[in-house]
Amino acid sequence: MSVAWDDIGGLVDAHERFLAGSLVESDVRDSVLDSWKRCRSVGLEPHRLLVRYTEDVSLDERFRHAADPVLAGLTSSFADASMTIALCDGQGRMVERLGGDRQLRDRLDAVRFAPGFDASESVVGTNGVGTALAERGPVYIAGREHFADCLQPFACAGAPVRDPLSGRIEAVLDITCLRDQGDPAMVRMVREAARSIEARLLEQAGLRERALLAAYRRADGHAGDWPGQPDGLRPDLDGGALGRIDMAVLRAKAEELIASPNRTLDEVTLPSGRTATLLRRQVTGAAGETGVAVEARVLGGPRLRHPDVATAPAETGTPAAPAGEGRLGSAVRRPAGSPVTRSTPAPQAPATTHTTTPATTHTTTPATTPDGEPAGAEGWLLLVGEPGVGRLAMLARRRLELLHDASVRIGTTLDVTRTAEELAEVTVPRFADFVAVDLPDSVLRGEEPEALGGRTALRRVAIRAVRKQPHNLYEVGDTVEYVPSTPQARSLETRQSVIEPVLTEADGWIAQDPERLTPVLEAGIHSLITVPLRARGTTLGVVSFYRSLQPDSYEDDDLSLAQELVGRAAICIDNARRYTREHNTALALQRSLLPRGRSEQSAVEVAYRYLPAQAGVGGDWFDVIPLSGARVALVVGDVVGHGLHAAATMGRLRTAVHNFCSLDLSPDDLLTHLDDLVGRLDRGEGWAAENSPDSGIVGATCLYAVYDPVSRRCTLTRAGHPLPAVVAPDGSVEFVDLPACPPLGLGGMPFETVELELAEGSRLVLYTDGLVEDRHRDIDAGLDDLRAVLAGADRSPEDTCEAVLDALLPARPGDDVALLVARTHSLGADRVAQWDLPSDPAVVSRSRAAVTAQLAEWGLEELTFTTELIASELVTNAIRHATGPVQLRLLRDRALICEVSDGSGTSPRLRRAQSTDEGGRGLFLVAQLTERWGTRYTPHGKVIWTEQPLPGRCR
Repeated sequence: MSVAWDDIGGLVDAHERFLAGSLVESDVRDSVLDSWKRCRSVGLEPHRLLVRYTEDVSLDERFRHAADPVLAGLTSSFADASMTIALCDGQGRMVERLGGDRQLRDRLDAVRFAPGFDASESVVGTNGVGTALAERGPVYIAGREHFADCLQPFACAGAPVRDPLSGRIEAVLDITCLRDQGDPAMVRMVREAARSIEARLLEQAGLRERALLAAYRRADGHAGDWPGQPDGLRPDLDGGALGRIDMAVLRAKAEELIASPNRTLDEVTLPSGRTATLLRRQVTGAAGETGVAVEARVLGGPRLRHPDVATAPAETGTPAAPAGEGRLGSAVRRPAGSPVTRSTPAPQAPATTHTTTPATTHTTTPATTPDGEPAGAEGWLLLVGEPGVGRLAMLARRRLELLHDASVRIGTTLDVTRTAEELAEVTVPRFADFVAVDLPDSVLRGEEPEALGGRTALRRVAIRAVRKQPHNLYEVGDTVEYVPSTPQARSLETRQSVIEPVLTEADGWIAQDPERLTPVLEAGIHSLITVPLRARGTTLGVVSFYRSLQPDSYEDDDLSLAQELVGRAAICIDNARRYTREHNTALALQRSLLPRGRSEQSAVEVAYRYLPAQAGVGGDWFDVIPLSGARVALVVGDVVGHGLHAAATMGRLRTAVHNFCSLDLSPDDLLTHLDDLVGRLDRGEGWAAENSPDSGIVGATCLYAVYDPVSRRCTLTRAGHPLPAVVAPDGSVEFVDLPACPPLGLGGMPFETVELELAEGSRLVLYTDGLVEDRHRDIDAGLDDLRAVLAGADRSPEDTCEAVLDALLPARPGDDVALLVARTHSLGADRVAQWDLPSDPAVVSRSRAAVTAQLAEWGLEELTFTTELIASELVTNAIRHATGPVQLRLLRDRALICEVSDGSGTSPRLRRAQSTDEGGRGLFLVAQLTERWGTRYTPHGKVIWTEQPLPGRCR
């Protein structure tokens, strides 16, 4: 039975485990795993993509002239196959899509894989176009290897198309089909097509480069293969091809040979164990152009693939082939056994660029001809150029390309660790074979780093290595203390870079840990550069660049390049550190302003959650505030914006709500006062300088609810806030239809209230808009999702919070989220006693007797004397000074509550009576005998209430 490509090695669930944070290295190809990590670092969500669209995406006429015939031929070859061909520009935006049946085209349109849409990796995740751009080489992606869920039904292969002379990526070519029809051989087809386009681009090269290449081909009898016949340049795949490491060594030696006027022959031992001979020949064009061509011949048995060879783009003008194919492009080969004529050294000529031509080798038995030339080894053109250019010009171009890539790829996030990882990813393997970044813990926390030097403890934050086998150096997360003799310690101490060209002679480096480092030298690491990470006059850490597979030791030019790379990374790391500090400060401020612990009340059972946004803290807040009469206030609010200003404003509003609650204001009156406060804050009265950028709040919303456990009634009002949900004990969900009042600070409109009667055990769910609305989901869909999660199950408030967040929130929310879930309780009739009293002074004694009897029934005889005095005083004042019916009520909750209500709106005032006054001491005595007391107003009068703590045995 066949096994699908994306089922190999347990890839079916590796994607989910990767998203959950588990290690999946053994189940996923390295190139795919690297792409997934890049996707996660930019915050992509597999189930949500925001694909950008650009109108009129096009390529220049020069490129279209080269590409159109190749695309036409490729389309014709796919006439009977359900495959589409996509041509994208150098940024990953699709220019044209060709071929494919109606079903495939419709499915691609549905996922926005169509002209004008952006297929770059940072937008749509792992795919043939974007990943080929990111890897700068051919890729094959199938099924679950795609990062985005919507792309997993497809298989695709992509390859960049470069300008053969400049090496710049001009476009990306992609072949896509349904996953079941995918085949890894697609990468060969797309790579051949890309090279054919490059060959046609080469035809449009400058006259001098074309003349030199044509002269070489005429000398070999292959003029007919170029420039007009791309089909003659089709790759010939065979198992004897060279790998990337071998080709890099050959190119470097060829550059040196071009720059050496007195040398014509060089013999090179390749990392794979084979031997190559390079021959330098003078070339003269038809118009008298002079230059140098370098041919290569490889001797030895079948090539042994180097264990560290991996697919990667070549660093010259043409893209590299995957390991195992070794073909960098079109080959121009001399017929076997054809003679080679030695040339005298070419004269020096003015410096111009030289051209790398693609190459393929074939294995033969080493031998030589009578004139000393290698026999039985097939030769090919490796490099064409002018003697005055040589190695330095090529190295300069490579360094410019590396610096350009570093400026684009380092600092894509404001995360210290990720920025360090990006530095390592950019420099391996192009500049180093192993890179380590060490930072102090203070930098990771966002703090100002202490003075580094001596034996300062650092944390290994990022490593990147060509070798997969253990390198015996410190791992990520390890603490490293460099001894003073090491290059790293010297870099930190002197703030200067240090180069150790030959590590075997660097006793100071070995002194760090001879037992650990001696095997490292034996494994091949031979050269080191250490550079301090410095930004704005501060040392943030140290970076170590090692070479092992690259045979050349580091030189002074490499030191300058390393300093430039690290300098750019240091600025990005310092920006990330400063952001981390500000983020942590704002988060600490906000958390200090949010509730801590549980409020002391029995009306509701409460659970809550607060999640800061991915971009930083914001102004979401919530509160649970006990009120008089065993009632409780539930509040959720949202200040628009993020950062310290939003957090500080949230703290002001929360404090104001507490103050207004202490006055026992009704919900609509409370929001009216809060609206007036926000308006004054928004105008900057008394707290922000005029014209300050932080002088405006921009907007704030609030939902305020008061629940009474005696009547089981809940009064709610809102100011521009999402509707609350009520989950009945039977599991049904309703969103309370509150009037849509404007947000706080606008003024002019009254706030309206709604009163509900809630069954005991109902759940009241309050939240901010970040829970149900974001850029990928409108609020109606979010409310439907919330309803579905809340319905049915009789969960506790804690379980409800967990279920809601798991179902509705991504791992990294784009906005703050506050969630408050309250399950209602009721205060039973056995804990409530009330009496309606006539306005007759004689009733005072009867009220004392009733209070005494009720306290005896509750077992609270210890409070009888105090409560009699309180009730007597409050009832007497109501009868003497107030109007309307008088009611006395006792509540046994966490405290003993005594309330006297009347029909008057006049509030009593506490004062100190003079020694000559006959009265006025009653309310003063009440205040001294109770823990709390106050007045709240009702639509029909007022209520004066007191609270006394219960005896310890009765709580």
